[in-house]
Amino acid sequence: MAISPPSDLVMDVVRAADPTQVQAAQEKLKANRAAFRASSLADAGKGFASMLGAANSAEFDAGLSRANTQKVNPADVPKAYRDYEAVFLQNFVKSMMPEDTEDVFGKGLAGDMWKSMSAEHIGQAIADSGGVGIAEQMYAQQLQHMQRHTQQSAANEDDRQTALSMVRDLERRTFGVTPIDENDKSSKV
Repeated sequence: MAISPPSDLVMDVVRAADPTQVQAAQEKLKANRAAFRASSLADAGKGFASMLGAANSAEFDAGLSRANTQKVNPADVPKAYRDYEAVFLQNFVKSMMPEDTEDVFGKGLAGDMWKSMSAEHIGQAIADSGGVGIAEQMYAQQLQHMQRHTQQSAANEDDRQTALSMVRDLERRTFGVTPIDENDKSSKV
């Protein structure tokens, strides 16, 4: 029977260790790793502070103003858009709530329902107080879409009338007759 002393020694040490101390050591390693990554990003100029500075820059604001060419008055946004934003925010708030909330909301299905209802009311309150801009952006996009659609339908009607006049002209030249006009039903073929 062969033994492997290094692995047996390591396994003996692991078995002898206190589980709470092992968990504490793992947490310290994770925290140190996260702190090292954060400081590495900050040293490279890609940390949170640099991103925040970029978000507050004039170039960023100019990009946002170009992206949102049509401003919408928040009071003009229909309730359906506010309700959609509330549902979106509800899901967002629910995902941010801590998982271990039995002390606050209770256990089981009742606790889950209270947690869900709490997230729903928080999301609705955020949306009612102005939200985060989702409703306004969607409404502005819908207005732009409707404006493009009416412009296209006017162009389509012009194209239709042009095509009809070309067909009538072709019929007149080919058959030597005047076709019946849709608007004038009294003319005969």
